[in-house]
Amino acid sequence: MTKQYKNPARRIRPHRFAALPLYMAAFGLMTSALANAQDLTLSETGSTLMYPLFTTWVAEYMKSHPGVHITVGETGSEAGIQQVLAGKVQIGASDAYMSDADMRQHPQFINVPLAIAAQTVNYNLPGLNATHLKLDGPVLAGIYTGEIRNWDAPQIAALNPGVTLPHHPIVPIHRAEGSGDTFVFTQFLSFSTPNWESNQGYGTSISWPSVPGSATATGNAGIVQALQTTPYSIGYVGVSFTDKLAAHLGTAALKNGAGEFVTPSKDTITAGAASLGPRTPADERLSLVFAPASGSYPLVNYEYAVVSTKQPDATTAAALRRFLLWSIVPSETNEAYLDTVHFIPLPPHTWELSQAQVQSIK
Repeated sequence: MTKQYKNPARRIRPHRFAALPLYMAAFGLMTSALANAQDLTLSETGSTLMYPLFTTWVAEYMKSHPGVHITVGETGSEAGIQQVLAGKVQIGASDAYMSDADMRQHPQFINVPLAIAAQTVNYNLPGLNATHLKLDGPVLAGIYTGEIRNWDAPQIAALNPGVTLPHHPIVPIHRAEGSGDTFVFTQFLSFSTPNWESNQGYGTSISWPSVPGSATATGNAGIVQALQTTPYSIGYVGVSFTDKLAAHLGTAALKNGAGEFVTPSKDTITAGAASLGPRTPADERLSLVFAPASGSYPLVNYEYAVVSTKQPDATTAAALRRFLLWSIVPSETNEAYLDTVHFIPLPPHTWELSQAQVQSIK
């Protein structure tokens, strides 16, 4: 899948909310027009990372919009894209944008960022879970290819001087299903490690190397459970699930594009998005992984709603536009929803592009 995903240089545009007054006026008219609409159902499925956010959004939205019922699901980003392309749902939630090949085959579909999220690398290392071990892309690639087998391997020890590492086999855990978290994690490995890029590449599904003792799990909740119950394991977890790491798992400090070891936080995730976000093109398919800026966390990504611009009727199209615009409108309330799952709002440039794409749904 590596060669299907391209990230060409993008023209930088200013960060401002120039379109906000026009948007708010249009949003008010649309709200009035739909006030008396007949009841209808919109369906969403896909990203397990986005599932907690969609659950919150939908519960709040339906309180003030009783004419619209929205169902949500957590089937993984790859399934979300497949189901929306097949017409089984109106919204495919995905941590990954559609590939060039899919876009050529389905030109009526758009990839709309709704928020910015991140991913953590966590481990269950008895006695060291309170320590932020330093890891980089080449070391993680070595763990997931089996070239690095033990926790006290020289490559890990060199990044963590003064830390007494156990001589015990590492248990790498990855997602069993097609996943946007896998897309983001393997992008990091590809962008930082040429050998991984050449051999495995990145995608929602890849051909994982066969590593003795490795394990798989379904969904972010499955990864968290596997980490909690498997000493000496390591895996990648969507940031909306970090509150569930109640077993005091360790969180790695990852080496970013500026050569710094950074832990995930609102500030470091914002820095990662800010350094690459201005390059976002009109179709908004852009990776935010492995940003070069100082202080930036390297595992950052847009969270997408994949939708068709050609809906079966005007009522469905209007309801879909209304919900998506509501979910991204800048406000303290919406930012509070994002805070609950450790996401951050879209920056102005990306917000303008997203609302323009949503308005194309007919």
